[in-house]
Amino acid sequence: MMQLSSSSDLGRHIALLISRYPKLKACEQDIAHAYGILEKCYTDGHKLLIAGNGGSAADSEHIAGELMKRFKIPRPIRPCLADRLISVDPVRGKQLAKKLERTLMAIPLVAHEALTTAYMNDVDGYGVFAQQLLGFGRCEDVFLGISTSGNSQNVMNAAVVARALDIKVIGLTGADGGELGRFADVAVKVPEIETYRVQELHIPVYHCWCLMLEEHFFGGSSLNKRE
Repeated sequence: MMQLSSSSDLGRHIALLISRYPKLKACEQDIAHAYGILEKCYTDGHKLLIAGNGGSAADSEHIAGELMKRFKIPRPIRPCLADRLISVDPVRGKQLAKKLERTLMAIPLVAHEALTTAYMNDVDGYGVFAQQLLGFGRCEDVFLGISTSGNSQNVMNAAVVARALDIKVIGLTGADGGELGRFADVAVKVPEIETYRVQELHIPVYHCWCLMLEEHFFGGSSLNKRE
């Protein structure tokens, strides 16, 4: 389990999170542990897959949006790629070299309407995330399942497939944790029960992860840590 002191460069983000949302003190170690899993995933060249229902589906896309482009820190592409773009097309390549941003690959499993509706119509609604995880997932990726109750069956089915593929499972749930809380490699169980209140605490948790990941991979002297 990753231990982050409040005085460390990254630990200060969790310290600030707890100062703003004191209720999350109960989850502090699990937030740090989940961050460690995410950092290792990206360090090793793997990706994050995310799923949830309703507001948690929106959160899944929100997280991907923060990771696939800049959140706060500029992420210019490497000069070698800029040169290659310009060599392919001097005009478009020059513009792309200025505007493209480096990414941390994240795939929300809620965004592929043709695939998801076809699978739900032809096979089974509860397997829709599992089917996508089977297609997109690879060993040592990470699956983030978001469920306020921890008992969403389509999220749990994806978690089972993840475990079978040697993909780490992070759960983001409410206070009880449900099935997902007991099944995940680590579960951040925010101390609320009512759905909207759980979701209100999920947002600052995953924003904290995104800030930490961006700083680690793209901040200052860390710029060269990841291709």
